[in-house]
Amino acid sequence: METLCIKGVVFSGKGEGSKFISFPWVKEQIKEKLGFDPYPGTLNLKLTKEQIRPRNLLKKAEAIEISPAKGFNCGKCFKAKLANNLECAIVIPDILNYPEHVIEIIAPTNLRKQLNLKDGDSVEVRIILE
Repeated sequence: METLCIKGVVFSGKGEGSKFISFPWVKEQIKEKLGFDPYPGTLNLKLTKEQIRPRNLLKKAEAIEISPAKGFNCGKCFKAKLANNLECAIVIPDILNYPEHVIEIIAPTNLRKQLNLKDGDSVEVRIILE
């Protein structure tokens, strides 16, 4: 099992991730495919130019698919670890023009509170490639 380490800076999003995670069909698939009940929100990381290249490797990696309900786009997920092996996952929405310098992280808990994170904090996530 390989891991890909990516560093980013925490920033506040527009709340779109929390809306998406709250859909019953999304929650059900995350629980089934990733093994946890997701907290209704995402931790957003802004990547530096140097970190975009490793993130782009995920486009070719085997992902866990979140199949969309009618009218929605699918998403790709990758199991990951934060801090002291905290279980989480990277979500990459399959949306036209989705910024390549952004990573969204989901977890069973509120990561900002659990890890005492605020905007501007640097975070490293270890993405598990199977």
